[in-house]
Amino acid sequence: MLSSELLGHALESAPDAIVIVDAGGEILFANRRVAVLFGYEPEELVGRQIETLLPERLRTRHQSHRRHYTDNAQVRPMGINMELCALRKDGTEVPVEISLSPIQYGAGMLTAAAIRDVSEQKRIGRDLLHAREAADRANQAKSRFLATASHDLRQPLQTLALLAGSLRRLVSDPIAVEAVAQQEHAIAMMSRLLNALLDISKLESGAIQPDPADFTVASLFEELRAEFANLAASKGLQLRVETRGNLTVHSDPSLVGQILRNLLSNAIKYTQRGWVLLRAQPCAAGAVQVAVSDTGIGIPSGQIPFIFDEFFQVGVASNSTREGYGLGLSIVRRLVALLDLKLEVHSEVGQGTQCTLELPVGDDGGVTQPRIDAPYAAPARAAAPRILLVDDDQAVRDATAMLLRVDGCQVVAAATLEEAIRCVREDPCIDLVVTDYHLGAGKTGLDVIASVREILGNHCKAVLITGDTSSSVQSLPPDDDVHLASKPIDADRFLSIVKGLLGA
Repeated sequence: MLSSELLGHALESAPDAIVIVDAGGEILFANRRVAVLFGYEPEELVGRQIETLLPERLRTRHQSHRRHYTDNAQVRPMGINMELCALRKDGTEVPVEISLSPIQYGAGMLTAAAIRDVSEQKRIGRDLLHAREAADRANQAKSRFLATASHDLRQPLQTLALLAGSLRRLVSDPIAVEAVAQQEHAIAMMSRLLNALLDISKLESGAIQPDPADFTVASLFEELRAEFANLAASKGLQLRVETRGNLTVHSDPSLVGQILRNLLSNAIKYTQRGWVLLRAQPCAAGAVQVAVSDTGIGIPSGQIPFIFDEFFQVGVASNSTREGYGLGLSIVRRLVALLDLKLEVHSEVGQGTQCTLELPVGDDGGVTQPRIDAPYAAPARAAAPRILLVDDDQAVRDATAMLLRVDGCQVVAAATLEEAIRCVREDPCIDLVVTDYHLGAGKTGLDVIASVREILGNHCKAVLITGDTSSSVQSLPPDDDVHLASKPIDADRFLSIVKGLLGA
């Protein structure tokens, strides 16, 4: 059996201040740690009531709690989910944690209280809370910046792109034509860099969240074929698209599409002759394998681990002139991680590269089949097509109107939803609506399209242009008669969309 002397040494060497009180609350024992925590010598506390160590405002309530504990004594922390504080000899208060243990002593019951100063833990907790609040404010500020940048930085680029397109259609002098061509090239490079930087910033800040759904691989592949066929053909490359069976996958179709667009763009960029292949096939249970292959320059094995780093380009020195900025695969890496997918790269110098993405199999029954409308027949016109143009940015509105007029369209321009409604009521002969998405005052281009359709009494077609690339815009309800275009959009692409909707 342990001696009382040994037990006394154990209590004295305990890391916490320990007091033992009787059923009436009188302190019978206090170890040396009470001097550190409370400023009292142990001898000063023996014989006093335990409430001596409590702020006066808490003493009456504590007496009641103490009597209740004596009736239901058990080992437990004191004041669960409560902020406890004790009173030092100098009158200052200190936050504490207290553990209570009953001690059967003869016919009576004693209580041992182990008291620990938690000032440092509280300080750390406050610091963490302040840091979290600061991080939240920083994230909110970053989100506001990204929203502003997505709109405001794209606006001048949109203006430049459309003005350059108008100039190219107006000038004939060879030197002027070459100057405009170089200007358009510079604008396109600026646009790609801005888009890439904003995409990376949004992914880093958590502003982009997946919205998974079941979708068919074939539907996405057809979009990609239409988008990249001309680019591949302009380099003399063959773009092959292959799928085996009616494959359905489950993921975010917009973000998967962004991954494949970056991989296809990279494959075409680094392939000088031959082909680029986009293929899908079933693989391991529960997965579909989507591969982008090419007959390009290939990647040295030692460089493969670095191709997903920012600003890294295969075979391009960091200080040399470059086509692009090496950000596409960095975006791919972040999107793959966000979607919890698997991406592998296999390459051989001089033979080509294959990037393989594994997607989980989806449910065929969960796929919404696209609505198939009858082919659009353009109405016979005796005059040029009449377009309602709505944009709250005057520079973009003027540049867009100029481009449309140079291309032979009549333009009715408005800055707000109210102006647009007034214009249509005064002149209802509108063939197409071209509208910005964000119009201020909480109004959007969707409000414009709905109002125009209501006034005209028909399903007027529209181009909805936006610099907002958030998931809320990407997940807008589908409408085959509304084409969603992202800023900045170049003049040729914009006019191609307009003519396609007009049936020209």
